[in-house]
Amino acid sequence: MSNVLIVHAHPEPKSLTSALKDLAVETLIAQGHAVQVSDLYAANWKAVADRGDFLEQAQPGRLSYVAESRHAFASGTQSPDVAAEQQKLLWADAVLLSFPMWWFGMPAILKGWVDRVFAYGFAYGVGAHGGERWGDRYGEGKLSGRRAMLSVTIGGRAPHYSERGVNGRLDDLLWPIQHGILFYPGMQIVPPFAVYQSDRLTEAEWPAMAEAYRHRIRGLFIDRPIAYRTQNGGHYDGQQVLKPGLGAGERGTRIHLVEPGDPKEVLDRNGADSIAAAAREMEACSGQ
Repeated sequence: MSNVLIVHAHPEPKSLTSALKDLAVETLIAQGHAVQVSDLYAANWKAVADRGDFLEQAQPGRLSYVAESRHAFASGTQSPDVAAEQQKLLWADAVLLSFPMWWFGMPAILKGWVDRVFAYGFAYGVGAHGGERWGDRYGEGKLSGRRAMLSVTIGGRAPHYSERGVNGRLDDLLWPIQHGILFYPGMQIVPPFAVYQSDRLTEAEWPAMAEAYRHRIRGLFIDRPIAYRTQNGGHYDGQQVLKPGLGAGERGTRIHLVEPGDPKEVLDRNGADSIAAAAREMEACSGQ
């Protein structure tokens, strides 16, 4: 069986979001998986990225968070809470982010978890840069071989988040999280589970919604991931711009999804098993 990390961000233990988190834990354990939960509010997680994240500052005169992050990760002088969350990510085979959508994004405490935990050398600034290669990112990286999924509660109605809805397509709103945060260091992203009008869910509606969520959780390791194009798979040019002829008929963020008939992506990582697995998975998605 596998290891699953749930990163949960809701201040109320009796909320629908928290109920879904508990249901995910129950379902995963029933399947035989090992589960860890980082309950950020319960842990009073420090959301602000500042000097306190580094046990020693390489350049104490002026804070460059990126430079200090790089030094701290390389030298083992990160704040202990940051290092502990990184170890959980490395332990996990899948990561589930559980949160309510607030102002079209994640709560500040969860964004602060990303800001601090996704350190230079851990989630970015990884891999060789040269020629057309801009490091190991977008489908490659230290978190390759893992899956990720969002569990999101939303106050608005589903039509508001549709193709022509006033709030914009949900996939576009979640793009910075799914593509920019989770796919960037190499994770494969399973389509999100979203509950609309979450503050109006009735007791009578809960059983059907809970069963739908159980179904998605049971499919965490078997459902097809979103077919994002890999950065170094051959679909982007030396400026990391999608090559002509790709993304035809689509616009916006959807041009970055592999389509049937696209050239096969090839990732050259010296035969690394996890990258080869990711490449095979992306190839399978291109044949949908």
